[in-house]
Amino acid sequence: MKKSIILAAVALMGCAGLAQADEVDLRHYKIAREYIKKEKVTVTVTVEQAFKQDAILVVGEGVPKKGTTGGQKRLTALRAAEVSAQRALAELLKGVSITGQTTVRDAELESDVIKSSVNAFIKGFQPVVKDWNAEEETALVILKVGMNGPRSFGAMMYEKILTEPKIKQQIEQPAYVPPTEQFTPPPVARPYDGLIIDATAYTFRPALINRIFNPKGEVLYDPAKISQKVLVEQGCGEYTNSVDKARAALRKRGVNNPLVVAASGTVSPSDLQVSGDVALQIFSANQNNGFMADARVAFVLK
Repeated sequence: MKKSIILAAVALMGCAGLAQADEVDLRHYKIAREYIKKEKVTVTVTVEQAFKQDAILVVGEGVPKKGTTGGQKRLTALRAAEVSAQRALAELLKGVSITGQTTVRDAELESDVIKSSVNAFIKGFQPVVKDWNAEEETALVILKVGMNGPRSFGAMMYEKILTEPKIKQQIEQPAYVPPTEQFTPPPVARPYDGLIIDATAYTFRPALINRIFNPKGEVLYDPAKISQKVLVEQGCGEYTNSVDKARAALRKRGVNNPLVVAASGTVSPSDLQVSGDVALQIFSANQNNGFMADARVAFVLK
């Protein structure tokens, strides 16, 4: 199930540092509470949860600038809250994995284009909620950012990373080549139309580009080869913590009979490996249906 997520952070004007999520008391903010209830959001702070829930809601809280009076108190408190939310969002997004061991923060060091694009993206988002508690004289701002879809973080990043030479070079890997000997796949009642890969036995993190390799280092599933339109709309896969949830998530992508396999290891923190037999099984199933070209893939995490 895809939900939004909340990263709560407090950067009060004149005070340094960020507070933990549970330090923002939403009971003081009626508009924010109503929005969160309506959207059925949950509070979290991890990148993994961002991928699982497919959207980010960042909460910032602020107080008025010293010396202000009247309406200026509200305006300066809201500005402080928005700056707080932007800082929290920036920190979260910079920890997003692109592929392999490369994060957005790493990519920014390699590319001024990506760095400026990420900064502009963060500053360009408008709050979905602005709330002012007159009694406490504190303000709260919520920024909402989608991981996929139009104007999402994924949409912006796919446009940049798939055209950035240094990132493209890191992504390029040899494609999987099936064995030359004849292979007869086991009979199935219906052709497989999707893939679920169970990675719960390993430390594996979601990324903008999660790949699946065989033991020879050849790529079976390479989202970098998928159309940008598919990646923007759906991302490179679904992320859940159970096979049943993965089946439910893939049904939204039109999948009725997914092939379920287990990973045999990891190639990098964001890349999985499967055995030779499983690689051949995935390849054969995809030959019949082409589900990987539509990113009809789900990853089951710890």
